[in-house]
Formats: sequence, structure tokens, C-alpha cells
Amino acid sequence: MTQTVEEKLREQAQTIDDISGAYQFGWHDSDAAGAAAKRGLSEEVVRGISKVKNEPQWMLERRLKGLELFEKKPMPTWGPDLSDIDFDQIKYFVRSTDRQAQEWEDLPDDIRETYDRLGIPEAEKARLVAGVAAQYESEVVYNKINDELVKQGVIFLDTDTALKEHEDLFKEYFGTVVPVGDNKFGSLNTAVWSGGSFIYVPKGVHVKIPLQAYFRMNTENLGQFERTLIIADEGSYVHYVEGCTAPIYKSDSLHAAIVEIIVKKDARVRYTTVQNWSNNVLNLVTQRATVEAGGQMEWVDGNIGSKLNMKYPGCWLLGDHAKGEALSVAFAGEGQHQDTGAKMVHCAPNTSSSIVSKSISRSGGRSSYRGLVRVEPGALRSASSVQCDALLVDDISRTDTYPYVDVQEEDASMAHEATVSKISEDQLFYLMQRGLDEAEARALIVRGFVEPIARELPMEYALELNRLIALQMEGSVG
Repeated sequence: MTQTVEEKLREQAQTIDDISGAYQFGWHDSDAAGAAAKRGLSEEVVRGISKVKNEPQWMLERRLKGLELFEKKPMPTWGPDLSDIDFDQIKYFVRSTDRQAQEWEDLPDDIRETYDRLGIPEAEKARLVAGVAAQYESEVVYNKINDELVKQGVIFLDTDTALKEHEDLFKEYFGTVVPVGDNKFGSLNTAVWSGGSFIYVPKGVHVKIPLQAYFRMNTENLGQFERTLIIADEGSYVHYVEGCTAPIYKSDSLHAAIVEIIVKKDARVRYTTVQNWSNNVLNLVTQRATVEAGGQMEWVDGNIGSKLNMKYPGCWLLGDHAKGEALSVAFAGEGQHQDTGAKMVHCAPNTSSSIVSKSISRSGGRSSYRGLVRVEPGALRSASSVQCDALLVDDISRTDTYPYVDVQEEDASMAHEATVSKISEDQLFYLMQRGLDEAEARALIVRGFVEPIARELPMEYALELNRLIALQMEGSVG
């Protein structure tokens, strides 16, 4: 039977009537490991993390240097207010299990049940991903890769195991994209990092199905500091997808990860995030890639959760004809500040970059675009375009734009476009005349606004993004 226009619109709206709009991943498991974990940061804590992981001396020295610089560096004051962070209350390392599982069935019952509820095993069973990693608290508890990729020389391990099994390769690249003293929270990560993903793709190998990682916090006041390192050798391709959730608690947790990506000559990397932390998580991460001649780096970034989110994925374009892209969407609801954007630094001739940033603010939430485009001297014929669009759902929310452009080469082109709009009465009237109620109409308009980002996601993640936005839009009327 042929659907009417009204039925099609109603189906697209996908408003979820039986859910109140509350964060649906906010349960927490028993927390014996977290309850026993030590609070506060010291040299003893840093040495203890390194010792329990049985790390080489050079890594311990790198950690201690990170601690030294973290203590010396002042808190950033150029962005959102971070003065409420109490570093003495944070638990910097929580070990939830004493070994990594080879099969889902080998995980401890409470951890396995958590990931079952999140649907992580289903992606692997349905062959939607070529490899799966799952981090719970401070360490990866499960990691597996397709046998065919192993035969091609692809490495997909948790970062702790990679340090043991591929130390020379690890040492060659660790800290080369984000140095130990890059920023205060980068120094903190270097001091106490644990878990994350390590990926190496050999020359000419194309990983056609995404590799996936999922990060879960369970402990209250946890600090999660994973370290992800991806090396795509010449002419290779890989798509890495990550997601994350956390329980709801009365006090805050801290997520301060580092992502370092090396894109070699003519290689291509896509890094996709659907971040859905609960609203008591401070998400302060550093994500950066270096791109050699002919290489291409693509960031696709969905930001739905967290109390405060500061995330600016960057590309340092080091070789001729290197390309960098950043596509991001941020949703700021009640009590949230999404401070997001991207950084593109042109260091070589004929390089190009593109930033598309979209944000939605409702119920008093605040979104900010904070971006950098820099063209170094000698980066002839560089080209960059920036488009940042903000949508305000009501009259009490806020959006800001903080673009920074530094062009030091005359032979370069730069374009910047920014818009701020509100959901209009005309739009609502048009859709409501076709059978949608006001809540459904608002949700449909928002999904249309973010569609350029959603269509770049793998199908299952695009559906998840739309579903999360529908949940966030619950209660947006009145």
C-alpha cells in the first residue's frame, strides 16, 4: 500500500513517545574495583600505573615528564570555565578485571551484561566491523580482529598490549603528534594514560570494513585517559569508529583522552566518533593527525552528551596535496556546554582543508564553535573553507563562534561562512498541517539540519545519531 505524505513524514520523525528523554545509558554496575581505587594524583600513583603494567623504563620516564609538566602548566582560561575540577578527588586508575577476554563469554558477568545492553557484540556478530575493542574503566577488556586482516599485516590491539608486543613501532610514533607538553590535559594523559587502541595498516592495505572501539565508565569520579595511536602507511586506508557512555552520578568524572594519527603518503584515514557521555562527564580531549603528501584525513564527530565538551580535532598538513576534513555536530541540552570545532594547519603547498560544524542548542544549553585555520609561509596555493551553522530551538539557549584565521602566505584562499537560525513558526506550521504534532515537527527539522553529517556516518551510526537526537528533543515544546 502506498504511503501518504503525512505517513512518510511521521515515519521520518521517529519520535519516541514511551521514553521520557532521560539519558538511557545511565545505569551503573557494582563498583567494588572503583570503590577500592585510590583518589588523587602523585608520583606514587604514576609509578604504580607503570609498574602494574610492567612497562619499559622509557615509558615510565615519559609518564613522569608528563606529571612534571602537568603540575607546572596553569589551567586553560581561554575557553569554558574549568575551575570546578578537583584533581584530588579523581580516581586515575581502576582495573575492572585481571585479564583481557578472548571471547565475549569470557568477560566477567557484570561487564558482559553491560556491553550486551549496549549492543556491542551485535556489531561483531553481524560483521558490521572488522575488529572490536571494548574498554571498561581504565583498560581494554576485549579486543578482536578479523583473521584476514591479520594475514595482511594489520595490527589492531589495545594500546597497553601494543607497547609490549610492538615496542619499536610504538616508541617511534608515540608522542610525535601530540608532544608531552602540548597542553595541560595532554600532559595529564601522558602521565596516567591507560587503554585505548593501537592500529597499524601496512603499505597499500585497505581495511574496507570499520574497526570499532567502545568506551564505558562505571566508577564515580573516574578519570578515563585512553591513548589511541593510528599509523596508516603509504597508500593504505582505514576507518575507525568509537562510541562512549557513562552512568549518571551526582559528582563529575573526567575523560581526557589523546588521539594521535599518522597519515603517510597517499594514505587515507577516517575517524568517526559518536560521543554520548552522561551529563556529569567533563570531556577534555586532544585529537590530532599529521598528513603527508597526497594523504587525506577525515574527522566525523558527533557530540551528544557530557556536561562540558572541549574537542577540536586537527590536521597538520605536512606534504604537497595533503587534505584535511572535519565534519562535526554538537547538541547542547540543559546544563550542557558543547565547545567544539576543528584545527587545520597548512604547512606545505597545494594543501586543502574543509571544516563543516553544526550545533543545536535547546533548554538553556550552550554551544560554541572554536576553530583555527593557519597557513604557514611557503604553503603556496593552499585552500580552506569553513562553514559553521547553529540552530537555536528556543529563546533561552545560546551559541557563540570563535574563529581564528592566521594566513601567512599571500598565494592562498580562505572562505568562512557562519549562520545562526531558529526554528521558525512557518516551518512548524507547514509540517503540522501535514499531520505532525509540534514535537515531531521540531525533531524532523533538527534531523534535517544535521543530515549532512549523518549521511557521512556508517548506516547503523547514522540511525543511532538520529535516535539520540530524537531522545534529546523530547520535551522541547513549551
